[in-house]
Amino acid sequence: MSIFGAEVIGTALLILLGNGVVACVLLNLSKGQNSGWIVITFGWGMAVMTGAFAVGRMSGGAFNPAVAIGAAMMKMLAFQQIWIHLAAEFAAAAAAAMAFKVITKES
Repeated sequence: MSIFGAEVIGTALLILLGNGVVACVLLNLSKGQNSGWIVITFGWGMAVMTGAFAVGRMSGGAFNPAVAIGAAMMKMLAFQQIWIHLAAEFAAAAAAAMAFKVITKES
């Protein structure tokens, strides 16, 4: 798998699972309604872990443009690869957010 593909999968998992836990806490007819901020923070932590375990070995597991830029500044990531990471992360985040909107039928 390429770096681009791994970043897309990891970022998409992060956004879908993270948004899912927020929806569970905030939506009126869900089982987790009003369960609080601790559930949201734990859910986002699990979302990051899931993405990292799924494809972290292949891409370095940045899944966030700030992390990718920081890794490049610390010379842990080649500057030539930064554009691949950024393009994959932005594309995956936009696609996952649109997919989440379609799945939950928000208006």
